[in-house]
Amino acid sequence: MGTKGEQTKQLICSKAYRLFAEKGYKETTMQDICESTNLSRGGLYRHYGSTEQIFLEILSALMKDQQNEFSGKIQCGESAAKILDDALTRYEHEMLDSENSLSVAIYEFFSSPHISKSDNSIFYQYLASKKMWTELIEYGVQTGEFQDVDPEAVFDLIIFSYQGVRMYSRLMNIDKKLPQNITGQIKRLLLFKKEDIK
Repeated sequence: MGTKGEQTKQLICSKAYRLFAEKGYKETTMQDICESTNLSRGGLYRHYGSTEQIFLEILSALMKDQQNEFSGKIQCGESAAKILDDALTRYEHEMLDSENSLSVAIYEFFSSPHISKSDNSIFYQYLASKKMWTELIEYGVQTGEFQDVDPEAVFDLIIFSYQGVRMYSRLMNIDKKLPQNITGQIKRLLLFKKEDIK
């Protein structure tokens, strides 16, 4: 597919992302996406056959971005504490940004009866996140910046706290201090106190 076709696909996914975040997966239709992108039905169907196809492409792109988030920084020798701080600061903003959260749409999609129980996309996303975070935590332990913790347990604390707040932020008002409380506790688990460093 040429550059114009790729640009059109990016436009479709960008506009569809906003619709899925705003309306959820179940309430977003191909007609909604046509109206949002100003494409005809034929123009949209030339690229995607269903909202399911579009949604899976969006999730795939998010997962690909996530897989590459830490590895380049680690290879360049960036401080583990700095990588952690940058990631948790972004998580704080995302936890409060309910308008751009796909959490409800993801729940709707994967709990839908027409999705095969053998479709493990969400589990693969979880495993990809675990690999990325485990690599960072092990790197921080090796550099002496992080305490010797169980990387998988800390990852579960991070991911389920993050996703839980993102889900709840769509259903109720979240205190602005909540994300900082969570990320602050994660930092306390991982980072040495200044008086411990000699």
